[in-house]
Amino acid sequence: MSGHSKWATTKRAKAIVDSKRSAAFTKFANVITIAARTGGDPNSNFVLRMAIDKARAVNMPKDNIERAIKRGTGEAGGAAIEELTYEAIGPAQSQFIVKCLTDSKNRTAAVVRHLFDMYGGSLGAVMWNFSIKGVITIPKTEYSKFNADDLEMELIDLGIDDFIKEDEGIIIYTHSGDLQKVKQFLEKKNIVTESADIEYVAKEKKELTGEDKAKFEKFIDAIEENDEVAEYYTNIV
Repeated sequence: MSGHSKWATTKRAKAIVDSKRSAAFTKFANVITIAARTGGDPNSNFVLRMAIDKARAVNMPKDNIERAIKRGTGEAGGAAIEELTYEAIGPAQSQFIVKCLTDSKNRTAAVVRHLFDMYGGSLGAVMWNFSIKGVITIPKTEYSKFNADDLEMELIDLGIDDFIKEDEGIIIYTHSGDLQKVKQFLEKKNIVTESADIEYVAKEKKELTGEDKAKFEKFIDAIEENDEVAEYYTNIV
């Protein structure tokens, strides 16, 4: 679906960071704070390392990153940050998993509920249609460093779930526990990844057309611009 591929989502997220840099830095700081609760050293805390990589990708200042780490490890003060996950039905019976990082559970719940209500949706159980997987993307600009077919065979030997070639690049799906192993394998080959994260991936996906597609894309604009939403996952392709 035009406007909602994995690659389009990444580009749109970067555009939002550029237009709302202060709010975006707050989101990334919260992600780092949550990750740092299990250890403030990115060399031994892979989740924290991924969070820092995301922040650096949007030019978040070093001081902001360090403050967020200290907040997570308890070295700095500030309101406690909670990670909340919501299941919901969006426009045209689309399915969503929404992750929020917040210092006010009641405020965030009200905002997320209102967001879906505005577009004819509601909170509702959809987790049955999602699996938690590691997802790594390699941009097309990296193609000169490897033979895609050979790389796919090597990654299959590592136990990946899927290897998908698209016009914009390659998407690799792994078991959630294998993400670090696969990411480190790519790093040893000097292959730069565009993203690497644990995500909710839909088991059954669908494509929208016409009016349904237009409504869905308007909703995507709204959810991506909402300051309460840290990440979202959908079954629409």
